[in-house]
Amino acid sequence: MVPPNTAATPSWQRVLAVRLDNIGDAVLLGPALRAVRESLTDARIDLLCSPAGAHAAPLLPWLDDVWVERVSWQDARANGRASSAAEWAFVERLASRAYDAVLIFTSFSQTPYPMAYAALLAGIPVRAGLTADFGGTVLTHRVSPPPRESHQAERNLRLVEQLGFRIDDSTLEVRIPDEARISALMLLREHGLATGRYLLLAPGASAAARRYDAARFAQAAAVLSTEWELPVVLVGSERERALEPIVVARCPSAVSLVGRTSVPELAALVDRSRLVLTSHSLPIHLADALGRPVVVPFSGTDLPSQWQPRTATSRLLQRATACAPCGLFDCPIGQPCLDIPAAEVVRASSELLVATDEPVVPRRHHRFPGQEWIVTAS
Repeated sequence: MVPPNTAATPSWQRVLAVRLDNIGDAVLLGPALRAVRESLTDARIDLLCSPAGAHAAPLLPWLDDVWVERVSWQDARANGRASSAAEWAFVERLASRAYDAVLIFTSFSQTPYPMAYAALLAGIPVRAGLTADFGGTVLTHRVSPPPRESHQAERNLRLVEQLGFRIDDSTLEVRIPDEARISALMLLREHGLATGRYLLLAPGASAAARRYDAARFAQAAAVLSTEWELPVVLVGSERERALEPIVVARCPSAVSLVGRTSVPELAALVDRSRLVLTSHSLPIHLADALGRPVVVPFSGTDLPSQWQPRTATSRLLQRATACAPCGLFDCPIGQPCLDIPAAEVVRASSELLVATDEPVVPRRHHRFPGQEWIVTAS
């Protein structure tokens, strides 16, 4: 096994980056992909990702191609029904692309070894991943992971840095295609919002355990809209359509674009926003990459340090619980980690509106039952 961080910058010509889970995970690959591209300017760099992760690919300009697979070891729906024929077919597809190296990116709870075994069988000579476990020479470059509390973007950077790539910039970055900016602007124009800023509300999340209560989100958004004279734009995937009536019932002025945006269009909407309110989900990372203020009621499923914005102005709201971090998709005890009053969301949002560089002065104070927030712009 070649020891990491002792070799010069690699000179591979065909590189496969692998990240096989959600959209946000693919977005967080940006700094690592950028570092590889800046060193290997003439190489072919492809991304192997899940069907969900592929939606982020247009935001990652360092790639030459995107290859979509639903692999058995990342498919929660497989439920033990993996097929040896399907696995060999995947290996054959992998072999046909003749990569020089595969860079296997994982979260702290995942192992690179299934993908490394597939790459070994496909004849890929360089197989690199983060792991503290021994697996023989299945990984030719076995890199020790950073501490568990490290940010996911930093985990990705550690892998490429230890392989010899220079890291000049660790910040998150996305590139929004012009056509996505134009189509997002057309959606806003339909509702008279083509000029000026707005509050972007994204209450959904792929896991129910990470979703803040949509009714409380709507209550907070309604108050902020009134007090700060900001329109509210509601976004979400088609799968989150059930949250739309909950929000609109409590914030009737909200403009709903639920189910109407691609991921690049969502990024364009984030970029034009004044403030992002979101559950523990993709818009956190888009706001961080685009420098937009963001308030997040953050669930106890994960450590905040692993996923929070690193550069954008942000507020993460959470209740400490003995069960955190639980890593669950569904909470069996009623989400005590997200028992955060709407007033607290309003207060945190108002603090950001005052602190960031586009000051807006609230028209009046607002009282919730038994609580009051007061913001004075300097």
